[in-house]
Amino acid sequence: MSATSKNFGSAAALDPHTDLPLFSIVIPLEYHRGQWERSWLGWKSQTLDKTAYEIILVVPPDFSQLNELGELAGAAVRFEYADCAHDIGLAAIGAAKARGKYLFLTESHCWPEPDVLELCRQAFLDHSDWAGFSCKSVRISHNRLSEAEADMYQADIDFGMKQHPWRKVLDQCFVTRRDVYEECGGLRADLGHFAEWVLAAAYHARGHTIGYLETARFHHYYVGALGELKTFTLDFVQGEIAYFSRGISEAGSDLLEVPTEWSCQDNFDSEMARGIVRVLVGELLSLKLRRKFGAIWRWGPPAWFGYGLARGASAVAAAYARLVLTALTLAGPREAITRWMKIYIATLIRQQRLTCIDAARRGTAIERTALSRVGAGVLAQTGFYPQEQWQGIPFRWSETEAAVRIHGQPGRNLIRIECPAAVREPFDRIGVRFYLDDKRVADEAIKIAAAQFELRLDLPPSATVRLGWICPPFAATADPRRLGLPVARIEVVPESNP
Repeated sequence: MSATSKNFGSAAALDPHTDLPLFSIVIPLEYHRGQWERSWLGWKSQTLDKTAYEIILVVPPDFSQLNELGELAGAAVRFEYADCAHDIGLAAIGAAKARGKYLFLTESHCWPEPDVLELCRQAFLDHSDWAGFSCKSVRISHNRLSEAEADMYQADIDFGMKQHPWRKVLDQCFVTRRDVYEECGGLRADLGHFAEWVLAAAYHARGHTIGYLETARFHHYYVGALGELKTFTLDFVQGEIAYFSRGISEAGSDLLEVPTEWSCQDNFDSEMARGIVRVLVGELLSLKLRRKFGAIWRWGPPAWFGYGLARGASAVAAAYARLVLTALTLAGPREAITRWMKIYIATLIRQQRLTCIDAARRGTAIERTALSRVGAGVLAQTGFYPQEQWQGIPFRWSETEAAVRIHGQPGRNLIRIECPAAVREPFDRIGVRFYLDDKRVADEAIKIAAAQFELRLDLPPSATVRLGWICPPFAATADPRRLGLPVARIEVVPESNP
């Protein structure tokens, strides 16, 4: 990714002791939605002295109206020509070329009210603790679908700006100290629009405050096209899965919520699911009829179809939601359109996550160590729910049937399954049965303590085995999940080093 620049004018400094502008306004020209002229006129009409800011237009290679742009902009703008076509990548290029003390990141389908820069300058004077802030996004909608789109995104924006502790970077209208932006790593082109969340988390983790300036108003044009919505969500999801697949550990990474589809991806591991089914078949006579058929119904589909069934079901759900939404836009009430817009986006995101994860699993994009496992020796964990906490202790509920693929050393190993005490009844009373590669583990090889199970097992020369268990369900109030063991950690230790 590279850029070449051409300066169509100069930006004299606000401070007589320096030749640098106060603000650098970065406008990527991708996704302009036919609004780039209005965007430019909004910036041209700013009441702040024009010597106090520079405008950088970052031009993608496929921008077809370059002549008109040059005529309209005249000598009051800098052009940066980039070889990428994503607006996050373009914004990153523009930010790298900026000279101002403050960066103003925006989009070319947005336009400011005339007093925005005046208000932003005053905000930095009034709030010395702010490293940056987002401005107020004002919707511009032009059809029924764009109204529903605006309803959905505006609710999310309001939540981020007013309630969420750190998710306050809004690339429609984000202003920041340039040094802090660079300190926190800036926007990462390879993460798409997920880069906004990564940057916001980095600010928060490093102790930088991001404010919200409602008086500085930006108009945002909602296109109201399902195809563009689908493209945007896919871009976000691809960046999200790329980030988690790398197992990145940096300031702010622990703040980013891991998607359930990512943390529970092993639940669709067909080999592991087939192992659970084999154990269930071997225990048919000892299980109650209801549990027997419920367990086979649960694990049969992933055992036979793996990711295919989950992906297919998610695709059907997304297609159905889109069909209903399309029909509603013709004659349905606004409330129904907004509700089904949210349903469609939720089903679409799930479908896209499963597709991206499956593609990565088939290739080499996922480092197995990048997954959040319940122990360093655990290679796969099937039949687990997302992580939660009890009295500050992180753990994951297993289902009533679960399995892990573990790796130790050939010969005798001690496997400790640590469980938070008192989350469910004493473990020696619940009748847990353990299985090593489908064979029942003898009772004398199992030691049960208040907060853990200890299993002494002989591992084969490969030192990799599947350890599974079956246990009665834990009936949690108002929780429909099939809860089994609360697992905090699984440790595999060679018997020679107990």
